[in-house]
Amino acid sequence: MKRVYTFGHEQVERNLTVADMIENKKNNIKMTQVTAANQEEAEILSETNIDMIITGSDWYQDVRKGAPNTFITAALFAGRFITHEEILRGAFDAVMAGADSVLTPRSFEVVEMLAKEGMQVQGHVGMVPSMATKYGGIRTVGKTADEAIDILKDLKRLESAGAFGAEVECVAEDALHEIKKHTNLVLNSLGSGSGGDVIFLFFEDICGETTSIKKPRHAKSYGNGQKIKLDLRNERLKSVSLFKEDVNSSTFPSTEYTVTMNEGEKEILLERLDSFT
Repeated sequence: MKRVYTFGHEQVERNLTVADMIENKKNNIKMTQVTAANQEEAEILSETNIDMIITGSDWYQDVRKGAPNTFITAALFAGRFITHEEILRGAFDAVMAGADSVLTPRSFEVVEMLAKEGMQVQGHVGMVPSMATKYGGIRTVGKTADEAIDILKDLKRLESAGAFGAEVECVAEDALHEIKKHTNLVLNSLGSGSGGDVIFLFFEDICGETTSIKKPRHAKSYGNGQKIKLDLRNERLKSVSLFKEDVNSSTFPSTEYTVTMNEGEKEILLERLDSFT
């Protein structure tokens, strides 16, 4: 564990620092990153020694409770923070609460604005979901030399803006292997293969809980959470239905689940009730 100060000058311990990530990149030591949406998910990631957690800035406080010492990035959702003032306030709220870095899919100017305030900032390149229409829909980008060069240009602009890292989403694996040789950014590969310095997946994908119509190609599942959730839902439906049936048929509550008055007390109660008008 490393002792660090948060942006709000609270002394804490973290499993990783940005300096560690940069050093790991130089030494080709792979790191892991997984999403968390709540305390329970964060606890699981902490207990399994996942290197980094990424979460929406609105969920940060709850996630931090589950992983008090894990490096956590707070993502500033594009539609949640719109003006530069809102983005700056959202970022400050996150880092003052203890977030170790912030990620924004917004412009290079926004990245520069946050970096100039001393925050550790990550950008987002490749197939950014909000820009999918630009690429004709959801698909892997960087499959042509021109697209790969454009991705590298974006990474270099992020470097110039002061970012230390970037999420690289759905980029051709061999393209990323070549691109990474030309950038000092810590690259988080989501669906971009082994070329990233950090291999990144979503918690629900890993656990087999994804409910989307078409699961992303890169989203390997290691569990069967969706079936378990469905089994749990069916068990709940059955249980609640049986409860209603028992009430309707007057078989619940039965003597097994009730308590009666002490011996002789009911007679006394009835006598006293007779005096009420």
